[in-house]
Amino acid sequence: MIRVQHIGIFFAVAVMFALAAANPQPAAQAAEAGGASAAWARDVAEGRRHWSLQKPVAAPAPAVKDVRWPRSEIDRFLLSSMEKAGVKPVVDADREALLRRLSFDLVGLPPTPEQAEVFLADTAPDAVERVVNQLLASPRFGERWARHWLDIARYADSGGKETNVPYPHAWRYRDWVIDAFNADMPYDAFLRAQLAGDLLDHDGPADQAQKIIATGFLALGPKALNTRDPRQFQMDLVDEQIDVTSQAMLGLTLACARCHDHPFDPVAQHDYYALAGIFMSSETLYGKGPQFQNTNPSTLIELPREAELPTALASLSQAERSRLAEEVAELRAAAEQLGKAALEARRNGQSSNDGGLFVRVRAAQDRLAGAQSDLDQFYDDGTPRALAMGVLDLPRPVDSPLLARGEVDQPGETVPRGLVEVLCGPDEPRKISTGSGRLDLAFWIASRDNPLTARVLVNRVWLKLMGAGLVSTPDNFGLMGMEPSHPELLDALAVSLMEDGWSVKNLIRRIVLSRSYQLASLHGEANFAVDPDNRLRWRMDQRRLEAEVIRDAMLAVAGRLDLTPVPGSPVARVREDRRGLAEMLATLRTRPDECRSIFLPIIRDQPPESLAVFDFPDASLVNGQRDVSNLPAQALFLLNSDEVVSLASSFAQQVASLSGPVPDRLATAFAMALGRRPTTAERQAIDSFWEAFSPRDNERLAFTAFCQALFATAEFRYLN
Repeated sequence: MIRVQHIGIFFAVAVMFALAAANPQPAAQAAEAGGASAAWARDVAEGRRHWSLQKPVAAPAPAVKDVRWPRSEIDRFLLSSMEKAGVKPVVDADREALLRRLSFDLVGLPPTPEQAEVFLADTAPDAVERVVNQLLASPRFGERWARHWLDIARYADSGGKETNVPYPHAWRYRDWVIDAFNADMPYDAFLRAQLAGDLLDHDGPADQAQKIIATGFLALGPKALNTRDPRQFQMDLVDEQIDVTSQAMLGLTLACARCHDHPFDPVAQHDYYALAGIFMSSETLYGKGPQFQNTNPSTLIELPREAELPTALASLSQAERSRLAEEVAELRAAAEQLGKAALEARRNGQSSNDGGLFVRVRAAQDRLAGAQSDLDQFYDDGTPRALAMGVLDLPRPVDSPLLARGEVDQPGETVPRGLVEVLCGPDEPRKISTGSGRLDLAFWIASRDNPLTARVLVNRVWLKLMGAGLVSTPDNFGLMGMEPSHPELLDALAVSLMEDGWSVKNLIRRIVLSRSYQLASLHGEANFAVDPDNRLRWRMDQRRLEAEVIRDAMLAVAGRLDLTPVPGSPVARVREDRRGLAEMLATLRTRPDECRSIFLPIIRDQPPESLAVFDFPDASLVNGQRDVSNLPAQALFLLNSDEVVSLASSFAQQVASLSGPVPDRLATAFAMALGRRPTTAERQAIDSFWEAFSPRDNERLAFTAFCQALFATAEFRYLN
């Protein structure tokens, strides 16, 4: 089976061999030319020499000629490269642009006019640092940065693929990630909990519950629940877990070794099946009952009642629970009766499909499964159970056979559970000590000795703050990935991250307080001629806001954003089947929520229109870097969407309620939407708009048109 995300690799292999045939050369020469022979890839000792597979070492920041320009070690690393290339950094961003940048980057919301007024009036040397600290301490920070990780963790509220049934309890993992970022959970602990939270020591029922919830990382991926062969389903599930773990945490495409040795990286097929045994020795619990479209049912993990966790469902009265129990009994009796009729028909030589009998039997069984699932969510007293997706160790671990070409019906030698050889030191043990091996895997990945983990995180954070990663392939640090633009800076930040207790907030603080982050996004002709891609970081990249941020910003400016965290998810209150999802989505389209976008239900292949139009990622894949497009559909959405028109109307009501001349109020609307006062030319344009607007007697319509025009501007959607 060819994985969609790896088609490019196979194409690259074909091209490589075609070129080799046209221009044969020794393997050593090919490697020097940027190729990677299969022999090289399998040579572990040689593979360990690759830059990303060596432990990061912090080098001192280099000396620079312009000693007055840098404010931090980050600046010295970057300025040194610029000076060598004959490039000079542009001027600093103005304070209005800087505040807007910080606010969107750290909390995903525009600064309020009050926040802007206070900041612009604050001339103290530490004014920026205090704003940064306030934003990092805000509960909105976790909501913003959790979304970055959820992209990587392929979070969604449904299973996707052909069945696409709901995941009513996925929201617990979402909330856990938000809380982890707000609490500044050390990144190594963050990773360990997601891989082996159920196996970690805990401090009471509440802590135990949270660590189990964290393992939802391994359970919430897409699943082809209608797969008939249970062996195929299991290996596909394991493959998905290997893929997300390796890309998300290590920046490696280890799943490419399922069918053969990795075509480029020094990872053998044997390594893949050593990891496969680890995940095969764990039970993945995602909670889908047996239905016509689900031949691979699963239960959920019941969390300790003593933890007193929130639930998405309200308690049932005794009468309500009794009615639900009666419904289950009636449906069971009906299903049994139909089953007996089908059996009798078969005994009489009749086809079970006569009169649609088979369809009626399956429909009755599905209705029973759905009702039973509803009942199982409550204790006998009507209190909702706290349930979660996740993984638990099986009583007895197993080792995986090596499957020829990845095919389940062609098992070969049994491979002992273990770690990837090339990432372990020559004398470092690779075998599993106890149990499934997930605990060994978790501590191995979240280790200071792992050459990739800290680098991958630093690069992802840099990407989100600077617009481009130090490594431009954030999900691939292997041989086919790009080399870092500033390797010494990447390693220095990786080492400082580990020495600083793996604090993500401190890493972010270090980057945003650098002068490099605070540069303007101005064009420089001379610099552009030398470095058109801005790899040297002589200016700040202009960046388009993500889909969720655009939606949240419109809600915030319109005064309609509800910052109250959403308990649970609407998905928790729908039926098990696809029809239940369709009804929920239809309801949300007619009565859209006004919560932050991170709390919107994400149904695979059916994201909300307001997100899909602005490149919301495919929730079935690891997405360390989103695609960014500029399409007519986006402009049309901002001009014609009923949701946008409604928000523009609310924004207009706020503007209309202000005191003073109309042009002054429109100028205030300009500042509310774009984070700055209009220039003289823009003020003249505002005045001209008001004078020319027709009909003159419809002031509300004029305000609404102006506010919607602000939403539709490029500046509203972009950070400068």
